[in-house]
Amino acid sequence: MFQSFTETASPDQGPPRLAALRAVMRAEGLDGFIIPRADAHQGEYVAERDSRLAWLTGFTGSAGYCVALRDRAGVFVDGRYRVQVRSQVADVFTPVDWPEMSLGQWITDSLSTGSVVGFDPWLHTVSQIRELETAVGDIALRRSANLVDRIWEDQPPPPATPAFAQPVDLAGESHEAKIDRLAGQITPAATAVLTLPDSICWLLNIRGDDVPRTPFVQGFALLHASGEVTFFVDPAKLDGLGDHLGPKVRVLPVGAFLPALTALEGPVQIDPHSCPMIVADALRDAGIEIIEAQDPCALPKACKTRAELDGARAAHLRDGAAMVRFLCWLDNQPVGSLTEIDVVRRLEAERAATNALRDISFDTISGAGPNGAIVHYRVTEQTNRSVDAGLLLVDSGGQYVDGTTDITRTILVGSVGAEERRAFTLVLKGMIAISRLRWPKGLAGRDMDALARVALWEHGLDYGHGTGHGVGSYLSVHEGPQRLARTGTVPFMPGMILSNEPGFYREGAFGIRIENLVVVEEAPALPGQTVPEMLRFETLTHAPIDTRLIDTGLLTAAERDWLNTYHAEVLARIGPLVDGGPAAWLAEACAPI
Repeated sequence: MFQSFTETASPDQGPPRLAALRAVMRAEGLDGFIIPRADAHQGEYVAERDSRLAWLTGFTGSAGYCVALRDRAGVFVDGRYRVQVRSQVADVFTPVDWPEMSLGQWITDSLSTGSVVGFDPWLHTVSQIRELETAVGDIALRRSANLVDRIWEDQPPPPATPAFAQPVDLAGESHEAKIDRLAGQITPAATAVLTLPDSICWLLNIRGDDVPRTPFVQGFALLHASGEVTFFVDPAKLDGLGDHLGPKVRVLPVGAFLPALTALEGPVQIDPHSCPMIVADALRDAGIEIIEAQDPCALPKACKTRAELDGARAAHLRDGAAMVRFLCWLDNQPVGSLTEIDVVRRLEAERAATNALRDISFDTISGAGPNGAIVHYRVTEQTNRSVDAGLLLVDSGGQYVDGTTDITRTILVGSVGAEERRAFTLVLKGMIAISRLRWPKGLAGRDMDALARVALWEHGLDYGHGTGHGVGSYLSVHEGPQRLARTGTVPFMPGMILSNEPGFYREGAFGIRIENLVVVEEAPALPGQTVPEMLRFETLTHAPIDTRLIDTGLLTAAERDWLNTYHAEVLARIGPLVDGGPAAWLAEACAPI
């Protein structure tokens, strides 16, 4: 299996590790030290070597910070992890609701003027430090070697997995053409610094296995306006690539990255939202002019090519058939006969049976009953629950060479009460609202997120995460810069893939989320239309939504029509890919309501 169920958090180790960190802080003359979840590449998934936040605190979520002071230590988590963090950290750590409470405000509330807080400039972006410096005022922020590395005696080595090429027939464009196209767009900069692995992997049409669940090769790159790239990476990772990179790409070891920056002739472009602070420091110390702009790969990568979209459609049909076989199996198991781990194992086995699965795209969330209310729940041998009567939330996805999938279904097990049925229907109404949406070109996620919440808001309910995230093409399942959220400011453009996943969570009782992936496309003109250009979503995900959980009296005629049309399409597309019991089950699951 790709997924393991061992408990990676060590709450009992938190107190002695925090004590050791504080001893080093005192020796360095620091009143505090910041430990982010991030690595030098700002990825959601980090290699074992970079799991400093989890190693120190026990918290294993994909986002957060710890600020360790001499007398207290705050662990900052957003709405996805507020249930999880309380079960993973020892009493020496205090969970802090973030971003409602910012790092800067907490630090200024906790320390006096003249205090000194250290940070590793490899692990914080330019914009993060700029914002923090403004917030903390007369409290000094000091660049420091990483103090966690000083006390982590058995810290794993850096990843060194082999890279492999992503075929051009799946990428839709050669890496030479991408380099030429983007090199012409970075003017007036002479060079753009690339630090995000998905940008580099997309640009060079390569993939790897340096971090879990995401086919990344970790490294740094310089895109030169001359139409060449300097790639800083462990050369041993590239042994299997042959001559794929070609003459446009010069390969140097990672240790040459900072020295190479100081030898550049400016101006040099960096993205302040992803570039490590140490990069800006090196350029400024060398007197090189810096231009701040978005990573030049971000938008081109987000707007998928025709080949990438064709691959995504094929991957989702394959994945949809696996989901149907899984859901059929699940429906035929006696109530109480399964555990959450049994569910994960069976679903992964169905995906593996396609003979196309390269990895899961994230650890499967299999949350029965109250565990479904933990938004990013990861089942372990210690937390494993029986799947008893009630709701089962399953959020999962696959990494296929032609596409990345992500789907959530909330499934009826036995029976549920009226509250669960009402909440499920309100969430479904929000998902349908986004699916049916047409909008004028130029709008962003912040303009649409509320539409997914209206039905919930009318009943005094809501959820604490964004409605959707961008998705890569055999890259990260969480990809920017587009977001279907209040914080989403990048206008949606044709070819962008996003998730559509409203939810509702009753802590200690149940969780509901319904998720499809969608792709932005041009909308055909309507009679009498006066808006020059409009866009809409094409739904990529094809798997039944559990109609047994719907309170049909809460649906409008248009919502019912959308659901029946969606299920008819699921049956037409997935029906030919399954047979026997799953085929019969699918026909019943897709019956009109």
